Amino acid sequence: MDLHLDEDMLNACVQCGLCLTSCPTYQVTADESFSPRGRIKLMREVHQHDAPVTAEVRESFETCIQCRGCEPACPSNVQFGHLMERTRETLADAGEMTPRWQRPAFAALSNPRLLRAGSSALGLVQRVVSLPSALGLPDRLPIGRDDLEPSGHDVWLFTGCVMDAWQRDVHAATKRVLEAAGFGVMPTGDAAPCCGALQAHAGLAGRTRDLARTMMRALDDDTPILVDSAGCGAAMKDYGHLLGSDEAAAFADRVFDVQEFLADHLDRLPAGVPVDARVAIQDPCHLRHVQRVHEATRAVLSPYVPDLVELDDAGLCCGAGGAYSVLQPGLAGEVRDRKLAAIDRAAPSVVASANPGCAIHLAAAGVTTAHPMEIVDASIRRAARTAHTPLPSTAPAVAS
Repeated sequence: MDLHLDEDMLNACVQCGLCLTSCPTYQVTADESFSPRGRIKLMREVHQHDAPVTAEVRESFETCIQCRGCEPACPSNVQFGHLMERTRETLADAGEMTPRWQRPAFAALSNPRLLRAGSSALGLVQRVVSLPSALGLPDRLPIGRDDLEPSGHDVWLFTGCVMDAWQRDVHAATKRVLEAAGFGVMPTGDAAPCCGALQAHAGLAGRTRDLARTMMRALDDDTPILVDSAGCGAAMKDYGHLLGSDEAAAFADRVFDVQEFLADHLDRLPAGVPVDARVAIQDPCHLRHVQRVHEATRAVLSPYVPDLVELDDAGLCCGAGGAYSVLQPGLAGEVRDRKLAAIDRAAPSVVASANPGCAIHLAAAGVTTAHPMEIVDASIRRAARTAHTPLPSTAPAVAS
């Protein structure tokens, strides 16, 4: 079966195994077919030797979290993420992956009004009965959401789909921090409803390309585009590869993780009241392994958090993986257990995570989480209260 893979990229893997310690699914299973090396070997068998796509082959590809932790570890610079996305796309197109019953859920992501209405309805249900944990929902979905009003056009703030429906308060905190640094912020809103990351992971890359083109039309200027979701930022920075055009590459060059952007403007951030909490940083995979700008989180948090600590697991995945925790709950839970052990060893009061999926997945296991921008916002706002500056609302509890 032709998987439409780049032969040079596929053959770049020399099967050395240096990726094994960086692969979360191999670490919890010790199964070669659940490793990057094993998955590439199966790609070669299918693509180059016409091996059948058996249930075991599908399981190997479906159970990859696509954290891409193997890429920084690879001495041959194998672009495993692109190989896996292309493999999944080909298999999905052939009806071998992402069955039809799953696809309406991905389609809903690009309809923001429907997504918000559905989320609010689920939030109402949550107030009455407990919903199954297998749905992967936050403990308390919002019923109403405060509007994000534009304050200028120095930067775009990408609001997206699920995060805007479930965690608009993070966008609000991000917007306040940017404004405190003197930037006028234009939320993207429904004009750019979805980046396509979850669709690409599911093999629905054709839909991702459509969403990328919609995004590029909606944000058709030279203004920086800031993203406070690591997975979305990684997807948008990959538009040049996804679409294969100079226009898409130029668009991708305008995309910055918000911590990445603020790390270059630390002198513009106001002082805050030091956060009286032990804060551990959990690096989302798509910030650490794909965008590779995770050090910016430390640079931005350090002035506000005296007791900032690292986890000792070398950035291994937490198991969230977008929809992975819903589709592969068993493996996702085993991977999370390793992260929970690292968190326990660090003994923080709060875990800072710059990705909504990671935060929700960890919170479901009882971890207190906050977005880095929420922590910085709380510190700045507490300082403003001390100075008797009027504020629109109370600061998050992490600053208390």
